[in-house]
Amino acid sequence: MIKKTLYFENPAYLSLKDKQLQIKLPEVEKNDTVPDTFKKDSIKLIPIEDIGVMVLDNKQITITHGLIEALLANNCALITCDSARMPVGLLLPLSGNTLQSERFTAQIEASLPLKKQLWQQTIQAKIENQATVLKQCRGAEVRNMLAWVNQVKSGDSENLEGRAAAYYWKNLFPDIDGFTRGREGVPPNNLLNYGYAILRAVIARALVASGLLPTFGIHHHNRYNAYCLADDIMEPYRPFVDRLVVEIVETYNYTSLPIELSKEIKTKLLSIPVLDVVINEQRSPLMIAAGQTTASLAKCYLGEMRKIAYPSFP
Repeated sequence: MIKKTLYFENPAYLSLKDKQLQIKLPEVEKNDTVPDTFKKDSIKLIPIEDIGVMVLDNKQITITHGLIEALLANNCALITCDSARMPVGLLLPLSGNTLQSERFTAQIEASLPLKKQLWQQTIQAKIENQATVLKQCRGAEVRNMLAWVNQVKSGDSENLEGRAAAYYWKNLFPDIDGFTRGREGVPPNNLLNYGYAILRAVIARALVASGLLPTFGIHHHNRYNAYCLADDIMEPYRPFVDRLVVEIVETYNYTSLPIELSKEIKTKLLSIPVLDVVINEQRSPLMIAAGQTTASLAKCYLGEMRKIAYPSFP
């Protein structure tokens, strides 16, 4: 079943009732002139098991501990936003799989050669997906990128990821003056940042569900980063976000105007978990595919598989 992504931009009271998310509106609850029947009708209920990602984007949202517990028990990724309305925090369950201890051990004890092979596969899948985006969206020449896919060595020792990235970003937004990819760069970097934050939550959620530690990466290593493995595994998924952002830029003709993260654009970016991808030769929503990717990664750590299942474009 495809899980829902819920986004709360306005003040709300969020609580648990009969194993469901109960949503109340403060402006209705506090208004003594509103009839009780209207107050009752304004309350919304959503089954907890239907929720995959929840985004809280207002400082006047109240959420109960009971609801948080229920969301985590059902492996929901809970995202909080800062004053700039950008995702800043991610809450995940500590236990998401019955074989967690066994998989933790296999992950932590993974050999360096295995990690290098897994990173090689990851970069190959990323560059191949980037080439598809450039070809489909820009009609750009991608023979060089496809050649680099086959040249990636164990551990990407020659940093073909960096070479491909330089070519990719140069050609992805050619009509936007001064565009380079960076968190603080000109728009649509803000859209990319937001989209990647949603993607990161989806991948981290899938890792926990597969009994893996998001902290211990196969390539990324940062003492201040609690999601190194999520950052590794999301790499081949990033081009799906990139293509969505390209579509947004073209739809709104934002080549020469500032791109603000409006509610309408956020709604489009929050569709990332249900984007169509192809994995194991079948179409699948991105969130479902992420679970297949992390399950295959767990099997690689356990010695049951040799290749991570990554998605491609339909």
